[in-house]
Amino acid sequence: MHEETSLTVGRVNRVLTERVRPAIHSSRVPLEIAAHQLPGEPITPAEGLALEFEPFTAGSMWGPAWSTTWFRVRGSVPAEWSGRRVEALIDLGFDINMPGFQCEALAYRPDGTPLKSINPRNQWVAIEAEPGGAVEFYLEGAANPVLLDYHPFLPTQEGDIRTSSPEPLYRVRHMDLAVFEEAVFELALDLEVLIELQAELPETSPRRMRILQALDDALDVLDLQRIVETAPDARARLADVLASPADASAHRIAAIGHAHIDSAWLWPVRETIRKVARTTSSMTTLIDEQPDFLYGMSSAQQYAWIKDHRPEVFARVKDAVAAGRFLPLGGMWVESDTVMPTGESLVRQFSHGQRFFEREFGIRSKGVWLPDSFGYSPALPQLMRRAGFEWFFTQKISWNQRNVFPHHSFLWEGIDGSRMFTHFPPMDTYNSQLSGSEVAKASRQFKENRKATMSIAPVGWGDGGGGTTREMTGKAARMASLEGAAQVEWKHPDDFFDDARAELTDPAVWVGELYLELHRGTLTSQHATKALHRWAEQALIEAELWAATATVQLGAEYPHDELDRLWQTVLLHEFHDILPGTSIAWVHREAVEVLSGVLADAEKLSSEARKALAGEGDRELVFTPTSVGGGRALGAGFLSERGETEDVALTESPDGFVLSNGLVTVTLSPEGLITSAVDKATGREAIPAGKPANLFQLHQDFPNMWDAWDIDRYYKNRVDDLTAVSSISASVVDGAAVVVVERAFSESRLTQTITLRPGSRTLLLQNDIDWHETEKLLKLAFPLDVFARETLAETQFGFQRRVTHVNTSWEAAKFETSMHRFVLAQEDDGFGVALVNDSIYGYDTSREVDGDDVTTTVRLSLLRAPRFPDPDTDHGRHEIEVGLVIGADAEIATAEGIRLNAPAHVVRGTNEVEPLVSATGAGIVVSSVKLADDRSGDVIVRVYESLGRRTTGALTVGFEHTGIREVSLIEDELDAPRTGGELSLKPFEVRTLRIARA
Repeated sequence: MHEETSLTVGRVNRVLTERVRPAIHSSRVPLEIAAHQLPGEPITPAEGLALEFEPFTAGSMWGPAWSTTWFRVRGSVPAEWSGRRVEALIDLGFDINMPGFQCEALAYRPDGTPLKSINPRNQWVAIEAEPGGAVEFYLEGAANPVLLDYHPFLPTQEGDIRTSSPEPLYRVRHMDLAVFEEAVFELALDLEVLIELQAELPETSPRRMRILQALDDALDVLDLQRIVETAPDARARLADVLASPADASAHRIAAIGHAHIDSAWLWPVRETIRKVARTTSSMTTLIDEQPDFLYGMSSAQQYAWIKDHRPEVFARVKDAVAAGRFLPLGGMWVESDTVMPTGESLVRQFSHGQRFFEREFGIRSKGVWLPDSFGYSPALPQLMRRAGFEWFFTQKISWNQRNVFPHHSFLWEGIDGSRMFTHFPPMDTYNSQLSGSEVAKASRQFKENRKATMSIAPVGWGDGGGGTTREMTGKAARMASLEGAAQVEWKHPDDFFDDARAELTDPAVWVGELYLELHRGTLTSQHATKALHRWAEQALIEAELWAATATVQLGAEYPHDELDRLWQTVLLHEFHDILPGTSIAWVHREAVEVLSGVLADAEKLSSEARKALAGEGDRELVFTPTSVGGGRALGAGFLSERGETEDVALTESPDGFVLSNGLVTVTLSPEGLITSAVDKATGREAIPAGKPANLFQLHQDFPNMWDAWDIDRYYKNRVDDLTAVSSISASVVDGAAVVVVERAFSESRLTQTITLRPGSRTLLLQNDIDWHETEKLLKLAFPLDVFARETLAETQFGFQRRVTHVNTSWEAAKFETSMHRFVLAQEDDGFGVALVNDSIYGYDTSREVDGDDVTTTVRLSLLRAPRFPDPDTDHGRHEIEVGLVIGADAEIATAEGIRLNAPAHVVRGTNEVEPLVSATGAGIVVSSVKLADDRSGDVIVRVYESLGRRTTGALTVGFEHTGIREVSLIEDELDAPRTGGELSLKPFEVRTLRIARA
């Protein structure tokens, strides 16, 4: 036969686009529209329905950025439409290619009952009125501006209501009543599924040829002027090819309805609340109409929002959850970043998420659902297991720039050796449309095809919401068993993971962090958000400690409700577009305000508890939230008198400054650069000759795309060393040697206060930076006279090792990596240098060889200045504290990192206050002390091994109790708990102990 494939494909595509889809709705009549544009923030539905409405004409403009317009829509169903399904068709000015990223609406009945969302891919509302009957409904229209347009990443002031344009953005095209032609709708899906399927089949395969012939046969009987009448005949010509069953070996896809709704991103939190309400309204409607459909939604915070703000929507969700059709997923408060939050924050993500799901729905999530975070900490496997989870789901690693991840179903092993069964969907998306190309890709790419048969597909419009459509459920029905395609079945992810584990009995193992080879700039963008978050985390941990101490020792009331509120606020801001610094200006403006409030409230709780514990008096008392140094284990808070200290020697000469105490001697150049740092005990020099440290470096930073997200490798090719000094001065202040350096560069200024205190091997560098750069990256460089084969960077409850060489493409890709409070470069003999910090997360490492000398340079990433999505990212003043720890190992680095982030507080009083608990044992750290979440009054203590080696020790309890037993990370009882105060911990092991008060 002659080649006719291209002719058939072209014919089908044109007929489908120009004739069939437009005929899905017939016999239109316009509706009467009235509108009311709100001058400010959104109002409740009851208030919206009670507004005064003015006439509005289709074709008119509406909606300045971030505004709300309420539409009242009225009409009547023509009598001749008897027996037909009638729908209202609403086009608010949509671009169908941008669902979730532009205007949207929620439709309501006149009594305020929510119906469903109206968005670019879901423009219809079913009408319940009888022929001749009146139609009335209301639309709450949100005029969200398009910020990620066809030419993305362009700087815009539309990302904040304070700077956005007052001009209307959208033009209503129509609001009509129409007859829904079900046969035409089904024909459109038949044609779409088959034309997409044939494109994925071998070019001359019999199956493809028969599909093409069936398509031609169908169009031959389809009268293009009588689509409605001839659609059933056309469908009959396709019945055989659609009925041909899937191969026995066909890949199996577990579909789950989904709408990955970012809790904030290119819209503020207040708009996310409405996005969730709109999407869940549509999804509960779709559940009612599609008997096999299952929908899954993560993030307890999003359920809590609709419970508080849209209780009528929450009631529908709750009914659907009870019916097993609407599935709470993930067990977390939000879909959090997992690289930057502390271990305690991740614990609280799990505990607050699971507590909410259990309280509201009587269920717990069995797995962690986290499709879109920017890399995953190697501490996670243990934390998930100890919180009671059985599986982990993500897909973001498919975005790697350089290396293709080798598995889709596998065991992920963390820093302590814990393993978690993990799945990446081979579709490489969390917004599947069940297109032919996506389904074929899943089958083709699945790495475990030799031993396994199944993968997951999250199905629905996401990011900005919208969810699954009836077109997607229609495709799923056709691909339940279709020759040439994977088999699609709506399935609970728990059931998928049970089946996947059963068939893949010996899965491959991936050890260590799941590093995303992209979005490396998220460790640095929006420093103010990151700094306040770090400080708020620590303030809450301390508030729990001192409040628990006051409750146990004084009988004070423990502020459960206030601590829950504050923690949930912090957890929200750990969402993977807030903490990483990739949201619009409005989001980060609010984040700074809100987190500042959390910090103040948490510090107030601590201050009140400490004052109550100290009592009245003038004695100067020191409350230390951790016990560090002096050879003791790190432990819980205790109270002691402040001792006397010796001064530090400070000398000045034309060659610079020398700062010295009993442990270290540091030399600064006249420019304030560190030219020498000697550990007196060993005589070791930490700074290589001719390579000064404490060097600020300014890079051009203009990635190819994803401005706030990405740092591209070539940024290193252009750098300015900031050595010029505006002024420098030295003095002794309170026994410490202090050098103050002022620098001006480009559009910015910084003041650095360099301090060496008595008895400390840490040189403190307090940086006050007034930052006004554009597309720049500020680094602080420390060349070290250390031959480090690897760096040790703190992560949650331990540290991760990263090699300093780039032997492989995997190692070369890690040119910007993460840390928490410290990064350590250490030689094999144990001598090392650590850098500790109070608010930064990114660093890079390089190794240089000069003759026989090998040195290691560690550079901290301080500030960036991307212009999208916030054109003024981080402009303003920042305080960043860094410490150079001279002569460090992992234990010293851990202690100094904790000391910098959890300083002591001086209170005047009189009482000697003993700690609630203290721990002994090398490397044992007490992470938190609090009262139990169940409000029983029991004390919860979390400890972990911090040095990566086995250790033993003991927990001493400073109050009367009836026993100590181990519980899960989220305080559930264990089947066979270890009891008593003896501690035996494996490397990086985390344990949670419950102490029953007598």
